[in-house]
Amino acid sequence: MNQPNTSPAAFQATAAIDPTAIAVRNIGGSQSLTWGEYAEQVREVAAGLAALGVGRGDTVAFMMGNRVEFYPLEVGAQHTGATSFSVYNTLSPEQLHYVFTNAGNQVVICEAQYVDTIRASGVPMHTIVAIDGPAPGTMSVAQLKQLGRSDFDFDATWQAITGEDIVTLCYTSGTTGNPKGVEITHANLAFECRAYASVMPVEFGDRITSFLPTAHMADRVTNLYLHQYFGTQITVVPDRTQLPAALADVHPTIWGAVPRVWEKLKAAVENSVAAETDPARRAALDWALGLAHRKAQAQLAGVPLDDTQAAEWDRADAAVLAPLRAKLGLDQLTWALSGAAPIPPETLGFFYGLGIPISEVWGMSELTCIVSVSPPGQARLGTVGRLLPGLESKIGDDGEYFVRGPLVMRAYRREPQKTADTLDPDGWLATGDIITEDPDGYLRVIDRKKELIINSAGKNMSPANIENTLKAATPLIGAIATIGDNRPYNTALLVLDADTATAYAARHHLPDATATTLAADKTVLAEIARGIAAGNAKLSRIEQIKRFTVLPTFWEPGGDELTLTMKLRRKPIAAKYAPDIDRMYQPTLAEGVHEPATD
Repeated sequence: MNQPNTSPAAFQATAAIDPTAIAVRNIGGSQSLTWGEYAEQVREVAAGLAALGVGRGDTVAFMMGNRVEFYPLEVGAQHTGATSFSVYNTLSPEQLHYVFTNAGNQVVICEAQYVDTIRASGVPMHTIVAIDGPAPGTMSVAQLKQLGRSDFDFDATWQAITGEDIVTLCYTSGTTGNPKGVEITHANLAFECRAYASVMPVEFGDRITSFLPTAHMADRVTNLYLHQYFGTQITVVPDRTQLPAALADVHPTIWGAVPRVWEKLKAAVENSVAAETDPARRAALDWALGLAHRKAQAQLAGVPLDDTQAAEWDRADAAVLAPLRAKLGLDQLTWALSGAAPIPPETLGFFYGLGIPISEVWGMSELTCIVSVSPPGQARLGTVGRLLPGLESKIGDDGEYFVRGPLVMRAYRREPQKTADTLDPDGWLATGDIITEDPDGYLRVIDRKKELIINSAGKNMSPANIENTLKAATPLIGAIATIGDNRPYNTALLVLDADTATAYAARHHLPDATATTLAADKTVLAEIARGIAAGNAKLSRIEQIKRFTVLPTFWEPGGDELTLTMKLRRKPIAAKYAPDIDRMYQPTLAEGVHEPATD
């Protein structure tokens, strides 16, 4: 039997498995769609869009939060043969102008709050569908569905789509310059979903949460597309602050997050323990977490616990750790993953010690998202697993990793030169990552090739490795940028983590938790200095941070310093904070510049 090779074909097969099962829901389940209801809405949306003239090869844009309504609208657009894609809700009119011009869409389906921003982009739209309220000059979803003609041949339309048609566009983060529109085909996606599920099994009814923006390729693959191919049940999380409540509600069976979310969960556990006032409960938590730490250290060192320690961990698991996992909502996981950026091995070790093994994955939009992973039982902490089956790889003379196979994108949209610079005539895609591979095929990501630091003595270093080591040493650090290119030694600009800083301020009775106050507080600075020193102890001498500055601000995704996928914008940071950087290299210690703790 031939397997579906397009997303609409996959959806139709999945929706027929159990039309009464819940496919998409909100937190608490007050709003939900069964697969049968979902399939009917998809048919209505496709008919309405077709009546507007949307068909194979056209583009349809989405601009909305994580919500139940998104799914039948997106999947309905797919069934017309259109290329459907999401944009980040935080984009400015100028940024939208670039994306919409590049994509060539004439239809936007959005929340009413974004209509003015879309119009301010200056790109004329044939139709704007506002899904959650009236907006002048827009159409409602009900009106869209009413356009559908009785003679529209729904089945013939989606069955005419081929694997070579473009299913979506993913606009890269744009750490420098405008983002590039990655064209992903239905065949790319079919291979991605099946290859990934062959390593990390996905079954009909598996529960997952959608909390990353739907413009993030990780959300599209692990939620939307795995959902279409295998029938996962999605719970939408409209605001990331609701994630703890969502996890407690859903108890997901499969779940992934970017490193910053895992780090925040780790900090939440640690803050909860620190705030425990009942002596007996605090003693039990300290005992159990001590054993968890011992198990984590053994795993990081690659050695097993001895029988006595393993038995003691089992007792701690039964008494404390299992209830803790249940409280977090992570007690029913068959697998968990971390991706989109490097994660500190200590963070992976922390959750492993709690009984939550995480598989770190590596990938990129140009390769349809996930490229390498290992099942939790075979994961090696600090590696990103092994290449998915069916792919080829090679390593260049400078350490850059190249991949060839069915995951390689079709092209960068309307960027033939940039496509040629990345994808050679033989099908090898240059990833831009420096990656090593051990004899068993496990990959270890060193850093982005263009981000390696070369100090004034000619020594090469990975800033990401330095930053992850330091962040693992204290949860107060929210983001950190290593400075050292063409410099005699390394320094760092850092900002505090807003959530952890707030808890820290309350625990230490500080007057307020603003970034300005905390960045100047002596106890906070002392904790940061201690953490930098602890991190330095795990780094080579040339990698160590000699001086640092705590900036009186919080960095937000989509701002000057972080992309919407929470990657550092290194060049803009260097330009914006040039005076702060120069002060860290003055002969004598300048005001506001600090050194790691010496004790």
